[in-house]
Amino acid sequence: MLEIRWHSRAGQGAVTGAKGLADVISTTGKHVQAFAFYGSAKRGAAMTAYNRVDDKVIMNHEKYMEPDYVFVIDPALVYTTDVTVNGKDDTKYIITTHMSTEELVASVPKLEGKNVYTVDCIKIAQETIGRPIPNTPMLGAFMKISGMYDIEFFKENMMRILDKLPKKIVDANMIAIQRAYDEVK
Repeated sequence: MLEIRWHSRAGQGAVTGAKGLADVISTTGKHVQAFAFYGSAKRGAAMTAYNRVDDKVIMNHEKYMEPDYVFVIDPALVYTTDVTVNGKDDTKYIITTHMSTEELVASVPKLEGKNVYTVDCIKIAQETIGRPIPNTPMLGAFMKISGMYDIEFFKENMMRILDKLPKKIVDANMIAIQRAYDEVK
């Protein structure tokens, strides 16, 4: 079973991102979960969202997991939250930051020796979508790091998911996904 944990602040789109990823995955015949855990549930409060993916029915509905991937879409959370908790030796961490991977790891000792990838999803979202909502860029970076799906397949499915939004917002999200795919290091 593939497990993903999202670290975010309420209002940054982690729940929507987790559900969007689940929607894309569900089209391929896999079983998937997307759910969230809110603290105070106020905009800006730290929160986590989760995905599970498997070839068979998923009976586990607990928030506890040993994630294969950890997405950190608010860069400050690496300093205030232990994003490595319950991580495995091969867990991959995709973290939104303006710093290089080396600079980030040097500033957060718990990341030393981990599989860390960085991309500035907030900057990408601001420059493409016009708002600092980094969920779709994070998914673009995930497609690159995981190789789960071809980026064009993923974008086609995300266009379907986002089709209730104005075309210019959908197009901006596709650019954001592609940029994060291209820029993650």
